[in-house]
Amino acid sequence: MIHDGHVHTPYCPHGSMDRLQSYVEEAVRNGFQRLTFTEHAPLPEGFQDPVPEQDSAMKKTDLPYYIGEVQKLKQFYRKNIEIFIGLEIDFIEGYESQTTDLLREVGPALDDAVLSVHFLRSGSGYTCLDYDAHAFRHLKEYSGSLENLYSDYYRTVRKSITSDLGPYKPKRIGHITLVRKFQKLFPRTFDDAEMIRSVLDTAAAEGYSLDVNTAGLRKRYCGDIYPPLPFIKEAAARSIPLVFGSDAHQARDVGAHYKQVAPLVEQHFFSE
Repeated sequence: MIHDGHVHTPYCPHGSMDRLQSYVEEAVRNGFQRLTFTEHAPLPEGFQDPVPEQDSAMKKTDLPYYIGEVQKLKQFYRKNIEIFIGLEIDFIEGYESQTTDLLREVGPALDDAVLSVHFLRSGSGYTCLDYDAHAFRHLKEYSGSLENLYSDYYRTVRKSITSDLGPYKPKRIGHITLVRKFQKLFPRTFDDAEMIRSVLDTAAAEGYSLDVNTAGLRKRYCGDIYPPLPFIKEAAARSIPLVFGSDAHQARDVGAHYKQVAPLVEQHFFSE
């Protein structure tokens, strides 16, 4: 079952205005049999979006319209492709109870979801890790070193897996090596392999699946999959279910790089 399990929509304030139908039609053209829309969920109550444009996630008032539109698409395209209503939920350390409340509210309407880490603590506030190179540099300086930043990111990803977010908590972890997004600008002088393996071990122990996310291949300063292929194979060896995700923020990127990835990972690939 060919499935793109991580796709965004025009409800994403920092994405494109491509119609929802355009995303579906691109998936059908590329031979996908399943498609999960995983728009960025509204940020938890009381959390101040730290990016200058305040555009990290959809507004809560848009949520019912988003769900309603995807429900209509499910019916309209039911003979062509299976469409899942989903969200990308941010795990934000310190906002677990507010996130649980949001999931209890919206969870019954969802078919699927991804849990991701984008925001890390920095002093009395938070910084969006992947917003731009300046934000990343700020986190590096706050952490004291690049290695400390990596360690804190992977620790937070592990905590996202083990935290209790209620019965509607997503069971798939998004782009677990997002901290590598700017690796060409901030090259490592250390090996983060054991940090990544600790995330894989935690995911395996807790029964979570993994987002095999190809967006990094389209990022100028990354150039790799989240996580890279050797760790995808290690995840498979741990029997962690894997779901391909293009992380498309425009219709033309739905299914992007699947053909590049599939020959290398299909023998290890699990479908949810």
